[in-house]
Amino acid sequence: MHKSMSLALALAAGLAYGTAVSAQAPPPKTTVLKAARIFDGTSDRAVKNGMVIVEGTTIKAVGVGLAVPAGAEVIDLGDSTLLPGLIDSHTHVSFELGDNFAQDTLTRLRQTLPEQAILATANVRKILMAGFTTVRDVGSGEYVDVALRNSIANGVIPGPRMLVAVHSLGARGGHCDESGFPYNLFGHESGIEDGIAAGADQFRDAVRFQVKYGADVIKVCATGGVLSLADEVDTPQVTQDEMNAIVDEAHRLHKKVAVHAHGAEGAKVAIRADADSIEHGSFLDDEGLRMMVARGTYLVPTLLAGEYVTGKAAERHFPPEIEAKAKAAIAVRSKMFKRALALGVKIAFGTDSAVSPHGVNAQEFKLMVDLGMSPAAALRAATQNAADLLGLSKTIGTLEAGKQADVIAVSGDPLANIQLMETVRFVMKRGVVAKNEQP
Repeated sequence: MHKSMSLALALAAGLAYGTAVSAQAPPPKTTVLKAARIFDGTSDRAVKNGMVIVEGTTIKAVGVGLAVPAGAEVIDLGDSTLLPGLIDSHTHVSFELGDNFAQDTLTRLRQTLPEQAILATANVRKILMAGFTTVRDVGSGEYVDVALRNSIANGVIPGPRMLVAVHSLGARGGHCDESGFPYNLFGHESGIEDGIAAGADQFRDAVRFQVKYGADVIKVCATGGVLSLADEVDTPQVTQDEMNAIVDEAHRLHKKVAVHAHGAEGAKVAIRADADSIEHGSFLDDEGLRMMVARGTYLVPTLLAGEYVTGKAAERHFPPEIEAKAKAAIAVRSKMFKRALALGVKIAFGTDSAVSPHGVNAQEFKLMVDLGMSPAAALRAATQNAADLLGLSKTIGTLEAGKQADVIAVSGDPLANIQLMETVRFVMKRGVVAKNEQP
């Protein structure tokens, strides 16, 4: 018998034995959440004086005038609004940029892997405390994202539910490669094990590599990016044949595909291939946006990243080549977002958290509303829509019976003042209260 098979059988036997002798689990705890309003994520309005009944990890009932079950713990949040746990569809939780690009780069080069992992545990806690009970992490290094996802799922550390990409896929010398540095600075030339490939067959293998080592989603860099040193921000970097292969292989393995694309032509390559979402989309034109409407492709606009990179939200210092790209992207992204709204493109909430500080993710809401999105639509982008994009709409994204008990609360009415979302006072994830602050 093969050694690995013997080990697998031994582990399976041990797990089966442990299940057989374990004590019977106690009945699930029942918790009743009450507030002045409930926004359940399924419509444009909030219901007054509602109640959410949670049994164990699951929502049992949502409504008005429900009977409180005997023995239930009642948490009355007063003049607050209950909402589904928020979802950020575009994060990088294993690091965080500061105000000086050169210093940040040096710091990351000197950090050990254990240090990165420890710092990342602080990042995911901040995100959870901000009301984000689920994130899609679209590119980390050294499998920190996989370790975080597993540690959170196993209750080792607090944090949001995570879907992870392992490595971002990209072309040699492109945005997802370590471009702009001297040869061999990082000890080896990038290859499939780093997500860097060439040709349809290599990219298929790169997809399989990510899935083998734990990817829930496949992330691809289809165009240049703002924070890379050696490419143009709007230039296509993956051919149509390569993108077709990536998406086909990912979908065959039941994984969705998130595509970084600032440039219109690179985005169209991804849209034609039936990618699930375009991330950023700064230079998307009407042709690309109409293609997205026709195919049901989501836009994840990451408006907050632009606010931090261009200095509107923080004073930051970048090399001239990055500064120029940032200014070019920010100059067109607002018009693109307004056109996407007007044309009916599906939009899911995402911040590019790491470019902005972790924990301020909800600042994205005001940016979306300021550009013409209704508060209700912005909230649904971070709940119902994002759950649909992530393939999790059967279990999260709305407050409905049978779904997992991810529930948050903010004081007041965010439909009247969307910035109230920036101060979350109550967080429940899978029926467990992670935060409960009095107003």
